[in-house]
Amino acid sequence: MKSANKTQTLGTLLQQFFTHFLQEQRDVSQCTVASYRDTFRLLLGFAEKELGRHPAELALADLNAKLVLAFLDYLEKDRHNKARTRNSRLAGIRSFMHFVSLKEPQALAICEQVLAIPVKRYERPLIGYVSREEIKAILEAPDENTWSGQRDRVLFATMYNTGARVSELIRMRVSDLTISDTAVIRIHGKGRKLRSVPIWKSTARQLKQWLAVSSLSNDQALFPNRKGAQLTRTGITDRLMLATRQAATNCQSLIEQRVTPHIVRHSTAMHLLQSGVDITIIALWLGHESPATTHGYIEADLAMKENAMNSLTPSNQTCSRFKASDKLMKFLDTL
Repeated sequence: MKSANKTQTLGTLLQQFFTHFLQEQRDVSQCTVASYRDTFRLLLGFAEKELGRHPAELALADLNAKLVLAFLDYLEKDRHNKARTRNSRLAGIRSFMHFVSLKEPQALAICEQVLAIPVKRYERPLIGYVSREEIKAILEAPDENTWSGQRDRVLFATMYNTGARVSELIRMRVSDLTISDTAVIRIHGKGRKLRSVPIWKSTARQLKQWLAVSSLSNDQALFPNRKGAQLTRTGITDRLMLATRQAATNCQSLIEQRVTPHIVRHSTAMHLLQSGVDITIIALWLGHESPATTHGYIEADLAMKENAMNSLTPSNQTCSRFKASDKLMKFLDTL
């Protein structure tokens, strides 16, 4: 009976965490719920193999720091997850432990040990992006004589214009688009944050033509599949990769490149930055929480760094280098 009480405690806490805490109290997005759900599916499955008990038989005390650390190692070594994925899984576990520490004070020691597990540091690669000529080749690659080609052309044009995430593109509805004297599209961003992004005239013309051809209703996805349902993340990525391969026949620099929706998003930011748009405006454009996130694009642009260097050091001036005297070198050699 004692084991049954423990089982009920863990099961009840998990149910309360997902239904009452995450969905009712915090009202988090469905994406967050799905991410945390997958984390605990993996964690409970790992605990079952390690402890030899079914998930329904596990106690709260079984989810201690030792087990969680072993689980994180399993993610990296056996599932070959990167540090970012490992940290994302840890975030879900820590959120649950924060909840448990408030609901079950007697479990505070276990919670504190798990909460003390640090996130793992990792190298942040430079942001990848493609040039304007490469983007132009991709935008013109889909066959405009087919329905899917017409959709892909306006989809990629909107993707590049707005710098939207692929999840934001999927959620776009016809009602989110306003085409009048000034064309604007409303984007449902991360954390349920709404933002409005201006549409360039060329993109607005394509969108007008697309709405005339597709005859979509206001509540339909702006870029549907052939059945009228919204495209999937994989569907958009596959269509973009197909367009990239087609564009590579005329643009040789695309042959070895793997262009994803996020690369297009980065390219939008880089091209805005290179055009002189203020970094705070770009942060608003992309829906960044802070302009500090947008500073990564400056790091990726070597041309901007070179211009900054040239503006500080006149091109006709050579920098003198320090030359140590023999006495100084002898002194250093004695250290």
